[in-house]
Amino acid sequence: MTYKFTIHGTLPSLNDYIFACRKSKFQAASMKHQCERIVIAAAHKLRKVRFENPVHITYRWIEPNRRRDMDNISSFGRKVIQDALVSMGVLANDGWKEISGFKDEFAVDKHRPRIEVEISENE
Repeated sequence: MTYKFTIHGTLPSLNDYIFACRKSKFQAASMKHQCERIVIAAAHKLRKVRFENPVHITYRWIEPNRRRDMDNISSFGRKVIQDALVSMGVLANDGWKEISGFKDEFAVDKHRPRIEVEISENE
């Protein structure tokens, strides 16, 4: 079974998070928590889904332009999304037993930046 959800807009980059960490551990924790709340709101239709088998996750990072590096976009975003899915109970954990792998895809849409997440359960 495959489940999809969309996060409208963009999430902070890894550089943004590192900068927040250097300013204050409280500011960094607040940033991560706020991002997780955004993900949970976007993934609300998955709140009763529980994956029993490992999953493969495809992330489509659709940015408004090409200013940010691909690895900078996806690194912090994947962490926040997976942690949010664990806090929702959709995933038991975000380790090797629960996530068999992931794939990043990138595109540009200056009018509708978003992150499309597709979760497929391995059977």
